[in-house]
Amino acid sequence: MNLEHPRIAIVGSGAVGCYYGGRLAQHGHEVHFLMRSDYAHVKQHGLKIRSVHGDFELPQVYCHRRTAEIGQCDLVIIAMKATANAALLELLPPLLHNKTMILTLQNGLGSDDFLARHFGSTHVLGGLCFVCINRTATGEIHHIAQGQISLGEHSGAPQVRTETLATEFRRCGIECKVEPSLLTARWKKLVWNIPFNGLSIAAGNKDTAAILADAVLEKRVRDLMREIIETAGKLGHAIPLVLMDDMIERTRTMSPYKPSSLIDFLAGSEVELEAIWGEPVRQAKAAGMEMPQVGRLYEELKERIAAR
Repeated sequence: MNLEHPRIAIVGSGAVGCYYGGRLAQHGHEVHFLMRSDYAHVKQHGLKIRSVHGDFELPQVYCHRRTAEIGQCDLVIIAMKATANAALLELLPPLLHNKTMILTLQNGLGSDDFLARHFGSTHVLGGLCFVCINRTATGEIHHIAQGQISLGEHSGAPQVRTETLATEFRRCGIECKVEPSLLTARWKKLVWNIPFNGLSIAAGNKDTAAILADAVLEKRVRDLMREIIETAGKLGHAIPLVLMDDMIERTRTMSPYKPSSLIDFLAGSEVELEAIWGEPVRQAKAAGMEMPQVGRLYEELKERIAAR
């Protein structure tokens, strides 16, 4: 595997996949995008990315309808919804050789283990994206705020390849840090995702600013965050309580933002219900613990989605 000049595939070319893949392509990497609905437009017109870190365009993009057209790659970045994971069993094999790195940028819990079961733990890395980003039109991405990736290995502690990959991401304008424990980092991200993605739907289609402008909802955000942090700690993933205040204050500084789950809900698309809300509740229950706050939100979301 060539870590200096890797051949890269993006599986899931929505807002997240196009932004991070676009950054890598902007800085000289050979990046192949698996595309469906945007294929014809991007093939002809390329990608346009508006970003707080500087706008850029990619007039020519390697885009494909099938992974068999792409062939073997050194790095496969998965940015599709976790709800579509079953499709990866067919999509990934044409992209893989015996040293391919599979980096999943998916939300919630469970995707790393799914990939490890089917393709081998030593191939799998996980990345957590802390980014506000939307697809605003065909072939157009709007990067609103943040953008850091926290990177970790499924099979244990960081390796040389983990550090090398993080260094290359930074060279390409992507803030990146290496996590000693991927699973701890995933629980840490849930501290934001569970309350803000969940309440944006359950509270009646509210953006982040509207949630924090409501004292009752802000209290609920804090109650959810505390429960997630305490549960994670009991599972062996120490997260400081001060993270609650840090995440809330950072969210206040953002412009009003519709979380990705709300966008999916309003569009009639699948919401990552199980990966973000269901799986944490199940993992806690398997360890003999209850998560009443998260469990209540999980049930509310199921009702809202069913009634949509």
